[in-house]
Order: sequence, then C-alpha cells, then structure tokens
Amino acid sequence: MAGTPQIHYKQNRLKQLRAFCHAAQTGSISEAAERLYLSQPTVSLQIQALERELETVLFERRGPKIKLTPEGETLYKLSQPLVEGMDKLQETFAASCGKLESGELNIAAGESTILYILPEPIRRFAERYPGIRVKLHNVTGRDGMAMLRADETDLAIGSMLEIPDDVTYQPVVNYAPVLITPLDHPLAKKESIQLHDISPYGLILPPHHLSTWRMVDLVFKQHNANYNVTLEAGGWEVIKKYVEIGLGISIVTDVCLTGEEQISTIPLGEYFPDRSYGIVLRRGKFLSPQAKRFLEIVKEMFN
Repeated sequence: MAGTPQIHYKQNRLKQLRAFCHAAQTGSISEAAERLYLSQPTVSLQIQALERELETVLFERRGPKIKLTPEGETLYKLSQPLVEGMDKLQETFAASCGKLESGELNIAAGESTILYILPEPIRRFAERYPGIRVKLHNVTGRDGMAMLRADETDLAIGSMLEIPDDVTYQPVVNYAPVLITPLDHPLAKKESIQLHDISPYGLILPPHHLSTWRMVDLVFKQHNANYNVTLEAGGWEVIKKYVEIGLGISIVTDVCLTGEEQISTIPLGEYFPDRSYGIVLRRGKFLSPQAKRFLEIVKEMFN
C-alpha cells in the first residue's frame, strides 16, 4: 500500500496542472474555476496538492488576485505546453493523420493588419480547411500581447519595434514609409523632400501610444527637425480620408495604399526604415494544428 499515494498523485497530476495553468493565466482562482467548470474549492485543493508534492509555493496571494512566484513561473513554462498538448491531443492526432476538419483558430491583430495583410491568407485557409472556425480579434498591439500571454489567442500578427523576452517575432513582409498629402498640397509636386520641408505642416498620426508616433518622434529628433501633430486619429483608412479632404498630411507605410486614394505619395525611405509585419508567438506555447497550418500558408505567401 506504500505506493498508493504516489500513484494517486500521478493520476491526478494533469488535473492539478490544468487548474494551476488556468489560475496562472487568469490571476484568479475563481476565474480558473469558471473556465474549468469546477468549484472554487476544488481548484484551490488541486493547486495546494501540487504545492505539497513539489514542496514549494506557486502563487503569491493578494486578496482576490494571485501572482506567480519565481518557482510558479518556472512550473508554468514547463507545464503549459504539456497541458495544451494533452487538451488538444485529438485534434493533433487527426491532423497527423491528414485530417483537419474541425476546431478553432484565434488570431489577434490590429486593424491595418486585418484590412491589408490578412484577407488573402484567411481566404486560402478557409478554402483549404472549411470546417475550422476562425476568430479575428481586432485589438491594439498592447491588448494583443495581453491576449497572447493569457493564451486567449493562438498567435498575433502585426508590427513590432520592441520584442519582449517572453515572445518570438518572425517578420514575414516589409513595407516602405511614405508621406501622403492632398493632391493640391505644396509638397505634392516634389519628387523628394527633406524632413524640414514637413515641419511647417500639420501631421495626422495614429494615437500617441502606438508605435508610429514613437517612430516619427525618434526620426525627427535624430535629424534635429520639428514636427507638429494637429490631428490624432485611429486607423489608416481614417487618416487617408482626412488627408484627402485637406485636414493635414501624414506618414504611413505603403501597406495601406491601394492606388485608389485621391492623395499624393512621396517616399521617405531615406529617413524611415521599412516596417515589417510578422508572426508573434508566446515562447513555449503549444501550437495547435490549426495554427501550424495557418502559419504554413502565411509563410508560403510571403516568403
């Protein structure tokens, strides 16, 4: 009978790890219980049993919220791919046998990525795997990262200037920076311009917390040039429309240009680097068969 407790622990370890991982993702025992359709005491007992077995403390408890200890962080990195792998075993097995007929693919991306980059990859994916439901989450980069870290999305696609240690970024396509102006604007007749030529005119830029504004600020400061933002607007489509009607000029990447806009474009590659868009994954995440197939399509299109 001496071996019975050890066998019991091993049989329940997956349940304990699943409870632990969901608690780590949500920062809440009660939210983890809701996800798992269990009672809050059951989830608490599973985590406590895991802590006793490993002889460590996995969470710092601060009121209703919990936070991983350094030991908890280590266990989460080890256990999350295992738990996801077991939970998606049936789908992975079916995919390995050449069958991928159901399931779900969650993608987090910003509006420009959804409008200009993803339509064709999504179309091809839907054509090849019609039984898989695709969910596009239209979010800012900050919110996309939060979803990725909470495992609420399989992957994110977008542009990154700074790459945190807990994610990987694989650029797949580059776009060039351009100045856009109304057709009758004084700068519209120039084939090339200096940054100081832009200074007298009001810029229309995306919200201040997004990377475009930071890049504009950095480049102008590097060249000791001034700039003036007269209008802050979200989304390239909105910015292009406001430039068309003469409310200002803007600096965009040519990913958003279709050729049908009533605007003038002037290259700015001399000052601004090309902007890459790519695939963002959480390090150590188990990739579902659906996500793997989608990444194959993206790479086949852009590489």
